[in-house]
Order: sequence, then structure tokens, then C-alpha cells
Amino acid sequence: MTSLICTLQAHRDDVNWCAFSGMLLATCSGDKTLRIYSTRDFSELPFSPLSGHGYGVHCCCFSTCGQFLASCSTDATTMVWSMVTGEIEAVLQHPGRSPVRICALSPDSAHLVSGASDGTLALWDFPSKKLLRTGGVNDTTMVACSFSPCSQVFMTGSTYGDLRLWDLNMNQLHAEKNAHDLGVTCCTFAPSILSGGQVVQFHLASCGQDSLLKIWVINKFNSGAQSTLHKKGYKMQLLHTLTGQSAPVLSCAYSSDGQLLVSGSVDKTVTVYDAKNAVLLYTLNQHERYVTACAFSPTSPLIATGSMDKTVNIWRLEDGCSDRGEKSLPELSALTSSEGRTSAGRSRLLVSDWSEGDVSAWLVEEGLEGLVDKFMANNIDGTELLSLTKETLASELHIESVGLRSKLLRKVEELKSDSVCIGIPDEFLCPITRELMREPVIAADGYSYEREAIESWINTKNRSSPMTNLPLLTTLLTPNHTLKMAIGRWKTSHQHVKDL
Repeated sequence: MTSLICTLQAHRDDVNWCAFSGMLLATCSGDKTLRIYSTRDFSELPFSPLSGHGYGVHCCCFSTCGQFLASCSTDATTMVWSMVTGEIEAVLQHPGRSPVRICALSPDSAHLVSGASDGTLALWDFPSKKLLRTGGVNDTTMVACSFSPCSQVFMTGSTYGDLRLWDLNMNQLHAEKNAHDLGVTCCTFAPSILSGGQVVQFHLASCGQDSLLKIWVINKFNSGAQSTLHKKGYKMQLLHTLTGQSAPVLSCAYSSDGQLLVSGSVDKTVTVYDAKNAVLLYTLNQHERYVTACAFSPTSPLIATGSMDKTVNIWRLEDGCSDRGEKSLPELSALTSSEGRTSAGRSRLLVSDWSEGDVSAWLVEEGLEGLVDKFMANNIDGTELLSLTKETLASELHIESVGLRSKLLRKVEELKSDSVCIGIPDEFLCPITRELMREPVIAADGYSYEREAIESWINTKNRSSPMTNLPLLTTLLTPNHTLKMAIGRWKTSHQHVKDL
């Protein structure tokens, strides 16, 4: 059984990745930031958020000891952060200055791999932060990477649909072409190694645009067992195909013991499987948009899931993992962390979706607990809350205090404003900055961008398209007057949007 215990709402754009260490949770977003939380109570650390990337952050991962966090971004860098101070320890510029889509640290923290939109890979010595060697595949985008538990090989996945196994010399050991139709989205090694005789075996999970989650077995043959069929010593076979989700599967992760497998999908669901028997255990349905990220805690029976709804949900596994000796998490009473905390039942985007209980919890949180009984007696849910006026408060709810009525209506107006801020149409956001466009222009790739952002991109990215990574045939930018007028009309009709 699983239960939603906490929802984190601090990010201002799509959540792209979640990662646990023993004591911390890291999340990253298109809003250019990373946020760091204590897994003890999911309070944000004093040095969070981490700001340093110039564009959206695609991926983040902890070193095994949890002392460092690596993150990569469209700004063509991989950054290494200290989890003691929150300071930047190193900035690793990707060769060719292509947007970095994925990064992975080896379990022994000796190596870091970064993969980019132009199909290149960079292998770094992590202790010294020096570039060791490069490799890659032409005409594709690297979007997935995972080190084996022995730290000696790593798997990559690309939009081309293939999975490729590499050693630390950037030799390609195996290529599983068309592993996922239309492209791979994520891959992850199981944490355990099975060995017998002259064969070592790993398990790998991968997911893709074909709406499938697959479990593979990878056998490494020692020289004595190596046949002419396996010249490089590796053989990869499909073990299970899991079909529990109805749309592209964007993320997957193993539990620390390898017994469970979680995945997130475009269909807004999170699925949890018994990895060994390939049996669907749970389907979770709390996110409002695509589920883009998922991760298991290595020390507690917890799962984090991130979404394009800008939230991160924290789930507790009540069985399965809970009897394996992990420390229990302090009871959070289903809290949400943002700048303040609200009930996880109110993690939905729209206040109009709130239940009567959600409204009551909000009243308590805002110091208006004296109104709870009146609101419950009158069945005030989210929709009713948004329609309240001074007249209805006085005549129907019999709230006599003018000051109390004014305070309540002020709080309701803040809720309306927050809801609208979250609801900015995606087509009004610049694909590079993920901010509302003021001077939208059309580039040669046919996409619209904020003028300043695309001009800066062209000047530093060798004239490649931010969306397709293909060369721009011209640097000519055409003002998009139609889009600018549409944004203007939207702003006029939402005058109470904050910070516009």
C-alpha cells in the first residue's frame, strides 16, 4: 500500500528530475534552479534554491556519500555543488557547447558522464573534475545514462531509440538498436550484481516513447567463457516488457534493493512494479500533468515523483519496503512544502478543485481556524470559496467582524492570483528561458523565442536550434506580432497576475 505524505510546490516550471541521497532530496526544473530538501521532514535547506545555470536544468545526481550534487543544463554545462555549503565546486563545459541533457555519477564516485543534444558524451574524472575523453553517436540526442553497479561500464539511451553500453575508455561494448520505438527516455541499472562461474549478470530497466517499460538482462562473459558470438564479452537480452501505462513512459528507477521498479508517464500516472516478477503493484494518480521524474530513497520506504505540474510528490510505501529495517519517517500529516505548507490534498493546481476539508485546512493554516465550523456547516468547498463576497460573508455566513471579512477576502484574492500564475499557457513561454515572452520572435527553425534569449543562444551555440539541435539556416529573426498580441490580451484579462 502507498500513501501520499508530502507535496513540494516551490518550483516555478516543469520538474525535470528527482534524486535522493541518504539524507537529502534534490529536484531540478525548467525554472533554472535546483532545490534541496532534508528527508527528515522535507524542509528546504537554508542554501536552497541553488541558482547558477543560465537555462533549464535537465538532470541531477548525488555522489554516493551525498557530499556532492551534479546537475546539467541547456546552458551546455554540468555543475558540481557542495551539499555542505551549497556553493559551486566546479563548472564543466561540455565539448562543443551543446545543451547537456543527462549526467550520471559512477557508484564509486570516480567518474561522471554527461550527454548532450548533439549526441556527444563526455567522461570526466570526478575527483579532479578533468575531462578524460569524449565519444558519442551522430545525429541523435543523448537523453539517458546509468552506470553499472560495478562502476566499470555505463549505458546510454538516445532519441534514436537505441541503448548502448560503453566502457571507461569510451569503447562501445554493445548496441541494442530500436530498443524503444520513437526513442528512449530513461534507463537505470538495478543495484545488484549476480555472478556465477565465468558470467557476471546485471539487470537494466529502460523506458521510452513507445509507452513501454522494459527490463533487460546483460551478461558479461569472462575471457574463458567468451565465444565468437560475444566478441566483446557482453550479451543483452529482453527479460520483461511492462505495459501498465497508456502513454510514453518518461522516467524509471529501481529501489535500493532492486526489488521494486517505479515509472512515470505522459498519462499522468506513477506505476510501482515488483521488478523480480514483473507484476504491477500500484498505480498512483495524484499528478495533474506528465510525470517526468521518479526516484527511490536509499534509506527509507519513500518515492519522489516530479511532474510538469511543477510539483514533487513524496509517497510512502506502507508495505513491501517498510519491513526491511529502514528508519521510519516522522509523521508529516500529509504536508506540502512551498514558501509555506499546505495539505497534500491541495496539491492540485486549481483552488476550485478543493474539497470542504481542503478549505478547512487552509483556514487553519492562514490563522482563520475560528471560521472552520461556519464553513463546514455551510459546505464551503473550493468553488464556493472563490465566489465569496463581503455580502455573502455578512448575510449568509454571519461573520460580523469587518476586519475578519477583509482578511479572509484578501487571502482568497491571493489564492486566485497564485492559481493564475500557475496557469500561464505554455505557448506563451520562451522554450529557452521558460519565462513569459515580451518580445517573441520566430527563428529559422519555425519556433518562437524571446528575442534576447535566442540572440544570446545564437551568439554562443554555433547557430544550432535550441529545439531540434539542427543548424539554423539563417540567423534572421522575425517579430511574432500575432503571438505578442495574444500574450497582451492574456495579460489584460489577468490583471491580478503577480510579477508581470
